[in-house]
Amino acid sequence: MRPTLRFVTCGSVDDGKSTLVGRMLLDSHQVFDDQWRALASDSLRYGTQGSTPDLALLLDGLEAEREQGITIDVAYRYFATPERRFIVADAPGHVEFTRNMVSGASTADVALLLVDARKGLVAQTLRHSRIVALLGVRNVVLAVNKMDLVAWDRTVFDTIVAGFAGFAKGMAFDSVVAIPISALGGGNIVRPEKAAAWYAGPTLLAHLEGIETSATAVTGSFRFPVQWVNRPHQDFRGLCGRVAGGVMRRGDRVRSVPGDKEETTIASIVVEGGEVDIAAPGDCVTLLLADDLDVGRGAVIAPACDPVECADQFEACVVWMSGVPLLAGRSYLLKIHCMLVGASITAIKHVVDIDSGAHLAAHEVAINEIAVVNLSTDRPVPYEPYARGRRLGAFILIDRLSYDTVGGGMIAFALRRAANLHWQPLTISKPDRAALKGLRFLGLESSVQRPAAHRR
Repeated sequence: MRPTLRFVTCGSVDDGKSTLVGRMLLDSHQVFDDQWRALASDSLRYGTQGSTPDLALLLDGLEAEREQGITIDVAYRYFATPERRFIVADAPGHVEFTRNMVSGASTADVALLLVDARKGLVAQTLRHSRIVALLGVRNVVLAVNKMDLVAWDRTVFDTIVAGFAGFAKGMAFDSVVAIPISALGGGNIVRPEKAAAWYAGPTLLAHLEGIETSATAVTGSFRFPVQWVNRPHQDFRGLCGRVAGGVMRRGDRVRSVPGDKEETTIASIVVEGGEVDIAAPGDCVTLLLADDLDVGRGAVIAPACDPVECADQFEACVVWMSGVPLLAGRSYLLKIHCMLVGASITAIKHVVDIDSGAHLAAHEVAINEIAVVNLSTDRPVPYEPYARGRRLGAFILIDRLSYDTVGGGMIAFALRRAANLHWQPLTISKPDRAALKGLRFLGLESSVQRPAAHRR
């Protein structure tokens, strides 16, 4: 099976993000004839390229997006080449839609950061770079767009690359690959650009086809959040869900968290069409266990030798998406993998200045702001730190009254305050305890006499 890569386009407004994705779809033969005819018709009404079809309209589907010529919501597109399958999230560039960009980047393996060659690195370019770093996206493609408008000048390209390299030094990116492109003309998107003979690297699509990321690698122990317990009759009890990480095999010794530390083995892995011996990340399967454990929705099945952790207090990074500010002490619903629990923010530690990265003191978190907070859940939650496993480390916050999604977050680590409380053995003797209370100890378990001054 061809591997799947998720990437997000980000950067400032009018840098050509939607046009780039449209060009990639067109040049990789992913646009059908009826779509092309509709595009030609829509371009006459909404297009910005005169009589030439406006490829951005393949992504911008909302009426407001077409009228204003901007991207507002995240547009998802699916396409495939012989080497790989792709899921692309085309994110908006306007600062007021930062929360939408965060939503698109939260599941991305690669960030495709566009820069207008004429403008260079602008504030929103750097802001989006810092956001994808906070979200744990470790692979960045710096696509310097509109190079045709600067005559494919190598000096312009090198200046932008050098500036971004200096800015990105403090970020934990695994790789930053710079590619000069022209989204409108198609240069270096799928086919090499002859006018940029000085560039010896791969085209954009070739790079995306070959890139390996930690998110796409099958490493670590398997994790299986239970979404549903399937019990069609008394002889079948299957645990349905999607493999979040690692590879599970029939016969593996497993444990369920939360649970009573009981162990069992995987008796069968059922998929559509029959049984299989192994399941990889992303596979939707039904597990049959050798023993009947107390497993319900929200539990996580993992190897007995490496179970997931469970906690009810965390430090987390939260992106606020509501016009009503986040306040400490307010109660919300928290949705993490397949589990829904009550939660409250116990403390706002600081707000992250997106432009500078500075930590600012705050009593509330406004819309589009990112904050580090302490939160508490009403019962223990199986989890993994977001840096280790996104599927078990990402969550959303839901308003209890409106059921609107008001925030998204990433668990950094558990606070373990409850686990750090230990009862100390009582070492004081009974006579000493009586003396501390002003009593006289008579040596009898049930008789404690008052001091003489208080007798009647």
